[in-house]
Amino acid sequence: MNSVRLNILLALGLFAAMLFSLAAGKVWVAPSTWWSDDLAGLIIMELRIPRTILGAAIGAGLGMAGAAMQGYLRNPLADPGVFGVSSSAALGAVTSLYFGFAMTAWLLPAFALAGAGIGMGLLALLAGRSGSLILFTLAGVIIASLASSLTTLIISLAPTPFATTEIVTWLMGALTDRSWDDVKLALPLIATGMVFLMATGRSLDALTLGEDAARSMGVNVLRLQWLAVIGVGLTVGASVAAAGIIGFVGLIVPHLVRPFAGHRPSAVMLPSALAGALLIVVADSLVRILPSVSELRLGIAMALLGAPFFMILLFKMHRELA
Repeated sequence: MNSVRLNILLALGLFAAMLFSLAAGKVWVAPSTWWSDDLAGLIIMELRIPRTILGAAIGAGLGMAGAAMQGYLRNPLADPGVFGVSSSAALGAVTSLYFGFAMTAWLLPAFALAGAGIGMGLLALLAGRSGSLILFTLAGVIIASLASSLTTLIISLAPTPFATTEIVTWLMGALTDRSWDDVKLALPLIATGMVFLMATGRSLDALTLGEDAARSMGVNVLRLQWLAVIGVGLTVGASVAAAGIIGFVGLIVPHLVRPFAGHRPSAVMLPSALAGALLIVVADSLVRILPSVSELRLGIAMALLGAPFFMILLFKMHRELA
């Protein structure tokens, strides 16, 4: 399929999904009342619109980050979580919850972004200046493992059952009760991260031929590594800061669009961003309308969708290698 046509179709699908998201929920709001001055208009302006915009931004950032990671590591099973940035951001947010700093609205996102920044710094320090993919991957695994262990330790040391519940609930990931403040925080950071990721496109195309071939074609592997680290750090860090951990988007979306967009990493990134936004907006709409007493957490819904998808990929790869 022509890439322009694919992007147009995904953009139209995203626009339709966002309109559906504005109407959907425990309380359905008819389009004719969206701009009224009564309660329906207030729900749309203060709850549904920021939640929908934030969901689309997070999905776009995670989708593009996943496509860039799979291109950089040349591994179709790669996910932004392999960097350890997501775990580091979660550790920062959990730390703020542990000490009760989340009572101030901007402190939890600030701690999450600080955690992501520390994770990015450690990643660059451990990976060194060689730009080696092996060192880079191992450094990401080490950071992710350390951050996850420290997060578990903080949960176990939580001073009250309420604090434990608050931490675990936040880690599940959701867009519930998000406001314009969350949009103002996350949107510029995610957009900046996506600019860095788009700048890796041609270098990632060359890297598909191997590191040595890419170097011979003039690719600065260390510069590429930094662009990838900063891009993923900003997109994933801002996403975790705004909504908690929402996994598997970066794994699922590139696989869905690659058969239509082609196998060049640069050709997959923009469709992955649009498809990621579409996936999150649709999933968030569905968890709102499920007939349950309390709203299903978006992070749980994505895990229930992503884990079977991951297993199918593993079985498919096993058959191809057998």
